[in-house]
Amino acid sequence: MEEMKPVCGGQTAEEEIAPAQACPAEEPEEVRQAPFSVACDISPVKVDAAPVSVPTETDAQSAASDADFKPRSGFRYGCYLFVKRCFDIVSSFLVIVLLSWLILLCILIKWLEDFHNPIYVSKRVGKNGKIFNFYKIRTMCPNAEAMKQKLIDEGLNEADGPAFKMKNDPRITKVGKIYRKLSLDELPQLFNILNGTMSVVGPRPPIPSEVEQYTEYQKHRLDVKGGLLCLWQIQKNRNALDFDEWVRLDLEYIQKQSVWLDLKIIFKGAYMVVFDRTGE
Repeated sequence: MEEMKPVCGGQTAEEEIAPAQACPAEEPEEVRQAPFSVACDISPVKVDAAPVSVPTETDAQSAASDADFKPRSGFRYGCYLFVKRCFDIVSSFLVIVLLSWLILLCILIKWLEDFHNPIYVSKRVGKNGKIFNFYKIRTMCPNAEAMKQKLIDEGLNEADGPAFKMKNDPRITKVGKIYRKLSLDELPQLFNILNGTMSVVGPRPPIPSEVEQYTEYQKHRLDVKGGLLCLWQIQKNRNALDFDEWVRLDLEYIQKQSVWLDLKIIFKGAYMVVFDRTGE
């Protein structure tokens, strides 16, 4: 019988056929002789990644609008501001003199309603973020501020954005409803106009807590003095407009300011107070 010759590594052909005993391929010389002196640590590494803020569509639109907005300046604009301030002083002084009896009567009636301070003084944000005292005849109950937060917590705020509005606000008193309907509660703001913290025409001055929620674009409302009348106030169904539209109207006024536009807002505002109640 012929002797079986080893095929590889001293194994016979029969041993080679067995799969479990198949001859492994020999390693290259340099691999076999390479010393493995470095231990590999493959334990997982914990990486503390900082949260990444993803810009929203609203943020992008606000940034684009802010880049497009350019406050007015120059000699012509300076002349307009001078004329406007002269008009504010003369008009507010004359109206205070002519309507002083009405202002005092409204204050007296309000005091007789609940025997609390009839003048409401609040902090408002004026031009360039300056805080000033804002005067009104009080139209709400004495604890109106405390009730406001409760109404917000209950989800009864009908306005969007940082503003707060309710059509049937339970804080408004019976006399207050009449004053608001005829805009008599705004008469003390004539003193704000006279002392220069407000103007006859301009965006309505916001409260500090609202400004804290403004975007950079919305803060351009503070580029000018707040006003007694504005473009938003002379819109039909103005309370149905959202806050973004309100801001758009204010910034439109700021960029298009002129004597003729101011007169248009004044006369249309007076007409709506007396004859047209669609702005409510």
